[in-house]
Amino acid sequence: MEVFETLPIVPLRDVVVFPHMMMPFVIGRPSSIRALEHALGKDKRIFLAAQHDAATDDPQPADIYTMGCVANIVQSLKLPDGNIKVLVEGVDRGRAVEWKEDKGFFRVVVKVIARQRETAGEVEATMTRVVSLFEQYVKLSNNLHYDAMIAAVRVDDPARLADTIAAHMLVGIEEKQNLLEIVSPLERLNRIASVLEVEVDKLQVDRRIQSRVKKQMEKAQKEYYLNEKMKAIQKELGRKEDKGNEIEDLKKKIEDARMPKDVEEKAMQELRRLEAMPPMSAEATVSRNYLDWLIAVPWHKKTKESRDLKRAEEILNQDHHGLEKIKDRILEFLAVRTLVKKPKSTILTFAGPPGVGKTSLAKSIAKATNRKFVRLSLGGVRDEAEIRGHRRTYIGAFPGQVIQMMKKAGSMNPVFLLDEVDKMSMDFRGDPSAALLEVLDPEQNNAFLDHYLDVEYDLSNVMFICTANVLHTIPQALRDRMEVLQLAGYTEQEKVEIARRFLAPKAIENAGLSEKNITFTEDALRAIIQRYTREAGVRNLEREVSSVCRKVARRVVVDGAEYYEEITPEQVTQHLGVPKYRATMAEEANEIGIATGLAWTEVGGEILVTEATLMPGKGKLTLTGKLGDVMQESAQAAMSFVRSRVNEYGLPPDFWKTMDVHVHVPEGAIPKDGPSAGITMATAMISALSRVAARKDVAMTGEITLRGKVLPIGGVKEKVLGAHRAGVKTIILPKDNEKDLADIPKNVLDTLDVYMVEQMDEVLKIALEGPLPSAIPATTEAAVEPVVSDDAITH
Repeated sequence: MEVFETLPIVPLRDVVVFPHMMMPFVIGRPSSIRALEHALGKDKRIFLAAQHDAATDDPQPADIYTMGCVANIVQSLKLPDGNIKVLVEGVDRGRAVEWKEDKGFFRVVVKVIARQRETAGEVEATMTRVVSLFEQYVKLSNNLHYDAMIAAVRVDDPARLADTIAAHMLVGIEEKQNLLEIVSPLERLNRIASVLEVEVDKLQVDRRIQSRVKKQMEKAQKEYYLNEKMKAIQKELGRKEDKGNEIEDLKKKIEDARMPKDVEEKAMQELRRLEAMPPMSAEATVSRNYLDWLIAVPWHKKTKESRDLKRAEEILNQDHHGLEKIKDRILEFLAVRTLVKKPKSTILTFAGPPGVGKTSLAKSIAKATNRKFVRLSLGGVRDEAEIRGHRRTYIGAFPGQVIQMMKKAGSMNPVFLLDEVDKMSMDFRGDPSAALLEVLDPEQNNAFLDHYLDVEYDLSNVMFICTANVLHTIPQALRDRMEVLQLAGYTEQEKVEIARRFLAPKAIENAGLSEKNITFTEDALRAIIQRYTREAGVRNLEREVSSVCRKVARRVVVDGAEYYEEITPEQVTQHLGVPKYRATMAEEANEIGIATGLAWTEVGGEILVTEATLMPGKGKLTLTGKLGDVMQESAQAAMSFVRSRVNEYGLPPDFWKTMDVHVHVPEGAIPKDGPSAGITMATAMISALSRVAARKDVAMTGEITLRGKVLPIGGVKEKVLGAHRAGVKTIILPKDNEKDLADIPKNVLDTLDVYMVEQMDEVLKIALEGPLPSAIPATTEAAVEPVVSDDAITH
């Protein structure tokens, strides 16, 4: 007669419950807890079946084996974390034939499989064989308690014996489920016998391997003990320890390093000292480190230098737009390397404002010459030992950064970039710039002496490149050893090209976009340059372009990968907000007492507005705007010149007795110095006194003398480019600076009217809106013509 029961089901992970088996486990899944509570509230009977995959958190009927075990709940205990610990006793095998979903758990209709009685004569023999195999299995296994297991299998019932052994075997879940599904006790016992035979064989192999490993370990320990004893005996006898292997290795490495003869002698001498030292002493560690450094530094290894000028030119043009003079100098250097077998080492210094590509240019040179590239940042270095290293007598001594970088390069002829050489400082620990003198002197650096190595090292094959924003902070002796190449900054057209070719594609890629999502029009790039940046380099331009790309990237994430936007000047304003700068100065109205000057700063050229105003007083001259001593003296010289020309310019007579003059240079928090604002201050004063407005679209620079002569100044290229960026169309420069116009790009000069002047009278004719109340003397009546850019270049 078939028996059916409807019971709540609890799926089990990695556990198969057999009849006659007491099994504790913890229930934590909400559905299983509900099923358990249902069983506890009824007759404490439950159906337990294993999951196919233990990782499944919410198993469905298809994920659970149909054959399981009907069990009684013996005990249950609620744990503080909400889980329930239960102890169950398996009663009968059962097969789930129908599933019913109840309130948050499953109930199944279980067909209870009746226990079979075996009458075959071979049952007893099989039982004896299985018990014997199980005894061997328990003996070999370290995880089962022998006495308890043997007591558990002393039963006469073959079905119970089979289930008890199956429950305690350490086999996989699939194998246990197979044993549960075999209903016939004899068949089950035969299957258990075959599984036990395999498991016993495995355990015997494991036992043999463990025994062999143990013997080997005992042998190794014995050898170690005897070796240590031998060392102790040798020490007592006063004999040397056996350090042959390490010494031999170091000796071979010294030979392979191909050091110069004197260095090799020093290394071998140190090796002999190391041999005589106890191996664990502090001196031995120091000596070993020293030898390691001597071996690690490249003494002969060089990279094969590429001298292909055409390839080098292509690489430089790919990586950088513009900078023609710099590229020419690099190609000249390569040409000389091709013709001269061992030319003197070169020390190039790229000086210019931030963001013009000094560091990346050095990388391109390394790429073009096929040399290794190493970079040492000198910003904030104050300790001479950073360059030369510490002597070995100090604890934790190391070679200097120069030798460390040579080791990193792994070759004797890398491109060695000394970045931010103008940012070094000195204090009580020494002057690192003085230590650099030997490194950067082609006459001396073939025998550079590092304090740690204490042997001469040849740096003459290295191509040193320095970068600096300003040169005046570099000591004169160090500057004398450098070949300075000035990078003045980029014109607007060059910036557009750089943004189009390099910055925009890079920013698009970094934002995870492609050209299918975003393109920049040339007008948009020009709008960013004019309205959102005012710099000599392109660093801020790169930031602004990246900012636009990030905003488009956000739209792509929200709207999908098909989103596309063409960036026009209107979109630029929409993405970047209100423009930070006005496009041109020329749009503003002319004013009395305000003249526009040109200034040179560390970040490029800038326009410098100068204001002059009059007040009733006693001839006092007030100067504000955080002006330096030279600039204040320049203002006093301008004042003296104006006073000396009162009658010629028709200015108020005796104004210095009745009026105070106040000259102010806005952006008062920024320190300003130098003589080049002399003519600007004089123009502002004359404009204020004569009540004739100064032209806003004219920018000027030049030093003034008491007799009204205009003297030359520096930084012409930076100042002209700064004026061009600000939208100024007319520039006044000293006549003696005409030669400097050759450095200014022709496309910039073509858009400007550049006047070269010698006298202050010429400046006033150009800079003031109208004539002065009294005519300018006849000696200066000749019209001042602007310099034509072509003539300026050929001058």
